[in-house]
Amino acid sequence: MADTIIHTPRDPNTLSNYNNWRTTRTAVSIDILFDEQILKGKVTHTLKSITNAETKEILLDSSHVQVDNVEVNGKKHKFELGPRLEPYGSALKIYLDDGVPNDTEVDVCIDFATTAACTALQWMTPAQTSNKRHPYMFSQAQAIHARSIFPNIDTPDVKAPFDFTIRSPLPVVASGIPAESNPKQASADGELETYRFTQPVPIPSYLFAIASGDIAFAPIGPRSTVATGPDELAGCKWELQNDTEKQLKAAESLVFPYKWGQYNVLVLPPSFPYGGMENPIYTFATPTIISGDRQNVDVVAHELSHSWSGNLVSNASWEHFWLNEGWTTYLERRIQAIIHGGDKWRDFSAIIGWSALTDSIRNFGETHEFTKLIVDLKGKDPDDAFSSVPYEKGFVFLYYIEKLIGQDQFDKFIPHYFETWSMKSLDSYDFKTTLLDFFQYDKATSQKLENIDWDTWFYKPGYPPKPDYDTSLVDEVYALADQWQRFTKDQNSDFTPKPSDIQGWSANQLVVLLERMLLFPQPLPVEHARYLGSTYSLRESQNVEVSSRYYQVALLSGDTSIKGHVVDMLGKVGRMKFVRPLYRHLIIMDVELATETFEKNKDFYHPICRAMVKKMLMGDKS
Repeated sequence: MADTIIHTPRDPNTLSNYNNWRTTRTAVSIDILFDEQILKGKVTHTLKSITNAETKEILLDSSHVQVDNVEVNGKKHKFELGPRLEPYGSALKIYLDDGVPNDTEVDVCIDFATTAACTALQWMTPAQTSNKRHPYMFSQAQAIHARSIFPNIDTPDVKAPFDFTIRSPLPVVASGIPAESNPKQASADGELETYRFTQPVPIPSYLFAIASGDIAFAPIGPRSTVATGPDELAGCKWELQNDTEKQLKAAESLVFPYKWGQYNVLVLPPSFPYGGMENPIYTFATPTIISGDRQNVDVVAHELSHSWSGNLVSNASWEHFWLNEGWTTYLERRIQAIIHGGDKWRDFSAIIGWSALTDSIRNFGETHEFTKLIVDLKGKDPDDAFSSVPYEKGFVFLYYIEKLIGQDQFDKFIPHYFETWSMKSLDSYDFKTTLLDFFQYDKATSQKLENIDWDTWFYKPGYPPKPDYDTSLVDEVYALADQWQRFTKDQNSDFTPKPSDIQGWSANQLVVLLERMLLFPQPLPVEHARYLGSTYSLRESQNVEVSSRYYQVALLSGDTSIKGHVVDMLGKVGRMKFVRPLYRHLIIMDVELATETFEKNKDFYHPICRAMVKKMLMGDKS
């Protein structure tokens, strides 16, 4: 008798028995019902048994999903939803009549409907959209929210191709290649039209994505399209058409050719909670990148880098999230160096990133679990761990390895790493093994790699060693910040702030200035914060990266006159990068106003953002 095959699950944030089953293909057929604000349809998972101990049940992740019927290989089967286990939902248990032997596939078809408690979908009435003509909906499944759309094996450790058949009265985009036959515009009579997409590259469930609304399209490159509201289309096209193809080619020069066919960008309504979401084929992007100055398009460089790190090669669980985001931030900054001309540009971006890392570590506390590269998420919600840490601490680790062995050597490893793990998932220990094995016959490099204290990098909370970045692009920024600090301390200072101080500066240089001020041991006095805003026209900046940081400086100073601007932004921008720190400071200044602002805008925020702000108002710093 053969030994029993045992697969140990690496992901603590799933209720599925994916140690017994793996998804080999998923097909969804969905109706988007705007009036009811639900998705309704069928999902068919082709599952393969991966253990020779015949299994008689299938466990799938589900959360607040209505399940009406389950068929296995075309026959109805008994099923039940288990008790809810927060924050993971309720396991859908499907009973099999007979045990399924190893390496055998079954088709599991589930009739489902989402509910009002779905955490992955945001529904917008026509009044909540920019032109107020049509409703809008979009999904955000990362990290563990795909299970609230339909039951599935909801772990990044399992990947499968997808087929989409979506019916909607309005144009649809999804994380697959659109069929040529898809309608080009909204249904004239409001009837459901059929849209089809296919995703042949295996993807984890969190990369399932759909959006539908009054969406128009325009080319921004030979293999790229931008999709957004008709009124915003011209501005979005102008913002993105100059850089997207350049960024793609730069990424390809670092890794290998792009494997997804098209690279498109959907610019979403302002309630989208992230800067971007790397859904394959269509990056979902915040409208805050459309600033009219092409200063924020590096968000696109980050998201398209995910086409290799995260999408093609995925972290096996959210405990190893740095493998997605640290690698992506590393590639994004290498792209910046290629496009802008030199490593000083990536170091400039890294300096901004270090400020974000500092902010996250200060907020959590230097000994907090969530400041480690590898975090313990057993029994925890991965959304609670979301911060700059996996991005920036992960970047610093890769930057350290590159500097340790030399960029030429590290550049040999990059394509090998992504080819080795293409269409697969890995954890930090797999990364370590892959790196050491690649250089095992290179004695000089292997000796250098012996200097890495892996346990410290993986498990020590708090700050990593700070790299010696090239500060040439920030030296004048630091000098001006120092003048402001001396000006604050010494009323007899001969420094007189004037608009010419920042003449010719980029938006990112202003960001560095304001980030530096946020780190002052003592906040600016109220009158100086107001002087800063009026002299450099920061209150009125249309670039949210700039204005939001100025608002933080003003709030920290105690300038109550800024509250109206903050409340206005919190009612127009749902990106958590801005919402979170603004609420954090507003709560300190005026908790009643913060609560009132949240109550007024909570339906505007995406469910993920809404839940996070609610926790903040209840005193949860995580």
